Amino acid sequence: MSQFLPKFGSGPKAAQSTNTTSIDQKEHTDGLPPLNDEAPEDGSLYQVRQEKRQIGVVSAVFLIFNRMIGTGIFATPSAIFTLSGSVGLSLFIWVAGMLIAAAGMAVYLEFGTAIPKNGGEKNYLEYVFRKPKFLATGMYTGYVILLGWAGSNSVVFGEYILHAANVEVGRWNQRGIGLACITTAFLIHGCALKWGLRLQNLLGVIKLGIVLLIVICGWVALAGNLKIDEKPNNFDHAFRGTTGSAYGVVTALYNVIWSYIGYSNANYALSETKNPARTLKIAAPLALGSVAILYMFVNIAYFAAVPAAEIISSKRLVAASLFRNVLGPKAERALSVFVALSAFGNVLSVIFSQGRIVQELGREGILPWSGFWASNRPFNAPLAGLFEHWLVSVIIMLAPPPGDAYNFILNVISYPLAIVNVFVASALIHLYLHRAAWNWNPPISATLPVAVFFLLSNIYLVIAPFVPPSEGNGVYESLPYWLHCVVGMGIIAGGGVYWLVWAVIAPKLGGYRLERERVVDSLDGWERHVFRRVKKTG
Repeated sequence: MSQFLPKFGSGPKAAQSTNTTSIDQKEHTDGLPPLNDEAPEDGSLYQVRQEKRQIGVVSAVFLIFNRMIGTGIFATPSAIFTLSGSVGLSLFIWVAGMLIAAAGMAVYLEFGTAIPKNGGEKNYLEYVFRKPKFLATGMYTGYVILLGWAGSNSVVFGEYILHAANVEVGRWNQRGIGLACITTAFLIHGCALKWGLRLQNLLGVIKLGIVLLIVICGWVALAGNLKIDEKPNNFDHAFRGTTGSAYGVVTALYNVIWSYIGYSNANYALSETKNPARTLKIAAPLALGSVAILYMFVNIAYFAAVPAAEIISSKRLVAASLFRNVLGPKAERALSVFVALSAFGNVLSVIFSQGRIVQELGREGILPWSGFWASNRPFNAPLAGLFEHWLVSVIIMLAPPPGDAYNFILNVISYPLAIVNVFVASALIHLYLHRAAWNWNPPISATLPVAVFFLLSNIYLVIAPFVPPSEGNGVYESLPYWLHCVVGMGIIAGGGVYWLVWAVIAPKLGGYRLERERVVDSLDGWERHVFRRVKKTG
């Protein structure tokens, strides 16, 4: 099996500008692909491509902001506090998550400014891990195609809407509203791209207002102005009850990282971004820095306004408890609607980026019927890619049992991301150690210590969840504690199996080799690749 493990490229050679390349190892040259998009010879085609760039700095900031501030900061603090056991450790875990996110942002910022194309991690893994050909891309394909990122926040959208309407939350009414949420996001981004971006930006502004209101409520609570008799006093003996469970700490850290997922969101749409390197350099640090500050103030607000026992019992409705304790029951119901809108903004942002990753895999010719997935027709948007993510998200949203649905979805998505980030960080470290050979000099450098920190953090996140939880410290009610780890690994391995069948076994059995050709769509203005089956002679 060692022949099928991805290896680092053996070093650059002069890339040949040809329209056809072979994935047969005897014919394949190891020339490095160009780091930046190059203008095609046809000037009118170049103009068409430039007109597709509709994302500026503001939209890029809100792409990241909306992806990060979804439901995590509203839905996960209760679980983090429960798993950590104390206010002090809970806040330290939020700081640790912020540092990991900042390191990740720096790594993705360097890759994004060096390779400013749609697709994110796919491009970075494919650039460095090039032997066997397309194995890294195949395994990443399983990760993209089989995970429904938008499902979890759609579930929380339904929960907050029902809470605002004072209706008991059940399995199917919650998920029915969640289905309406994700379907609306899919149709808006698939049929009306500009309006989807405008709505996304509007919801980003509303979301910012909600978070600032929570922060202000925290200041009011710290001043002692609460509508409850029992004062929380959570900051007295802040480390009392601290748990020593490795499983509890790492699961809590996963919840924090889930709340920070999105710092790389603009990387998935850089082919549609105006002046992508400059835009990314401004948007990513601005969005992450703002969110990090707000997250710490929001957590302080929760602990200032909600007693510890109520934080634990409220589960995903801790924000509603804060509004009730500070502003009263009527405000609680009204503001729950705005939290639901925040979740909807996140779903819009998630499906926007994930649909483009599916489209990019289609443009690489990796997926079956790649022309269908690669197309921007009929509404100048990746409707097919968006549909694929909608479908998988709906399946993942409806399948798990009621009590464990949100936590399972959260963990089964976060865990494979840690595996992907191990390889992304390793790829950047390899480039640093062989900088001259690879001619690696991007506009921004994350630096070697940051890349190493990001690598070690994600290795820990991959290994630690296999440590059994202590009694009463598990994250699931009825599922095995390790299930999301096994499912996550299986998803990535499934991509490897797909590659093995498509690129190795089928060509050998069929007596052909795969040759990749570059095709440019004169209407879309995008280039893509198709694979031809060429019969072997002799």
